[in-house]
Amino acid sequence: MARSLSQMLLKRFAAYPLARSSTITSRSINQGEVWYSTTVPSDPDTHEDFRPTSKLESSGLSLENIVEQDVKENPVMIYMKGVPELPRCGFSSLAVRVLKEYSVPISARNILEDPELKNAVKAFSHWPTFPQIFINGEFIGGSDIILNMHQSGELKEKLKTIAANQGKAE
Repeated sequence: MARSLSQMLLKRFAAYPLARSSTITSRSINQGEVWYSTTVPSDPDTHEDFRPTSKLESSGLSLENIVEQDVKENPVMIYMKGVPELPRCGFSSLAVRVLKEYSVPISARNILEDPELKNAVKAFSHWPTFPQIFINGEFIGGSDIILNMHQSGELKEKLKTIAANQGKAE
């Protein structure tokens, strides 16, 4: 009964046309569609108070300086597709899951929101793929390297001081 009711509702909602924009991407789930949007189109009906702003642009720093500052100030920094709570890529998801095993604070930036940030990170690390993980200011690599370090016990050693400092702060 509940299943047939939910399918009936889903069919009714699916019948309504949705406005489509080039900035909205879709992903098919079951029989319906879910729409995600990370940006608001340049819609003349959207008041400028409600348009998204880039915190990076308004900081007054160059992207290269922002990346350098991120890496220096955050013991564990990950540049990834999505955010730790909602990764948008399997490799980013794997890296976050491995890092969360150690209960260390993870700082992250979503490279999908700013293509220029993505290029600045690539230039900073001289590494072409994402995610990119930095621990204590040192570029470690991507999810495959983090996973190998986790399996060998090397990652535990790298994160030991961060985890100890986290324990003291609590």
